[in-house]
Amino acid sequence: MTKILKDVRVIEMGTYITGPAAGMHLADLGADVIKVERPETGDPFRAFKGGLYSPHYQTYNRNKRSIALDTKKPEDLEVFHELIKGADVFIQNFRPGVADKLGAGEAELQALNPGLVYCAITGFGQTGPSRDRPAYDTVAQAASAYLRLLTPPANPRVIGPAIADAVTGHYAALGIVAALLERVKTGKGRRLDISMLEAMCHFNLDSFTHYFSVGEVMGPLSRPMVSQSYTFECADGKWIAIHLSSPQKFWEGLTRSVERPDLLTDDRFAERLERIKHQQALIDELTPIFRKRSRQEWCDILLEEEVPHSPAYDSDEALEDPQAKHLQIAVEAEHPEMGAFKTVRAPYSFDGEADTHVLPPPTLDEHGEEIRAEIARVKAG
Repeated sequence: MTKILKDVRVIEMGTYITGPAAGMHLADLGADVIKVERPETGDPFRAFKGGLYSPHYQTYNRNKRSIALDTKKPEDLEVFHELIKGADVFIQNFRPGVADKLGAGEAELQALNPGLVYCAITGFGQTGPSRDRPAYDTVAQAASAYLRLLTPPANPRVIGPAIADAVTGHYAALGIVAALLERVKTGKGRRLDISMLEAMCHFNLDSFTHYFSVGEVMGPLSRPMVSQSYTFECADGKWIAIHLSSPQKFWEGLTRSVERPDLLTDDRFAERLERIKHQQALIDELTPIFRKRSRQEWCDILLEEEVPHSPAYDSDEALEDPQAKHLQIAVEAEHPEMGAFKTVRAPYSFDGEADTHVLPPPTLDEHGEEIRAEIARVKAG
């Protein structure tokens, strides 16, 4: 498959998730992403489970090259600046002011390369009363009113994956591609600032629109009630998910599936708005029914009735689904030192072809010598 961004070079000085995720998205599209890391320790995410190759680090650092540089040392700063001169994009996710101390501030780098797209990712932005506050995923979810949509009301606790981190990295990559597209016409770089707070507020747009439009403050059950979404445990202990949305035919198909035609004339469920109002009562009716058959039996029945559904897979099941296998979503590669690496490919298919080739995440400074040699060749002319 053609690597769409194969002529783009990205220098990423990112740690944890937001910066590395932005770099990964560009790398997945074919960009040459060089990850600049601290000597000896590298990206702190490397050591989250001991060693320097944790699954946390692996998640966001495939398809990249690594070089270890201490930019506080003149000789390493010179190497870094040479990389910048030949780069199209620079990504960092430090707190405001930190990049300048590392010789990686916008003014310094764009003086070396006026066409550079400089991306700075922060928790709360470059200005304002909260600019210096530390921010991680849960903080950004909470500040953007998103966490309340995920928190179980009866037993409040943080659940789910690092959504804010991943979303911010995705928005950053989108903004970078837009700046690169503009640069084709202007020849000039841009500074892109994106904060986790702003990214998550935009991601939470539906909640804010409901508040602005009709004064509704959404909660964790607001969307699943309106969309008529359910999940049930089956006889084999596995779960199934159902999403009826608004078409009446899906509701009718569900009643046939569970052999309960009486639900169609029950005043609590006969109309969509009544089903929304009495969702818990409907769940109470359906829960014991779904416990009578295995998940696969229910999938076969619901498929026959064309009810929108899916097994609620765990991660050890999802990629074994026949459709996931057909799409070749899981891909593998071999790292010469770390061994087998398996991951999920990027979701794009250009001209009908998916990119199933992946490079394993680099070990610390794996490509340092190679990258230095490239710089030497460029300087030699």
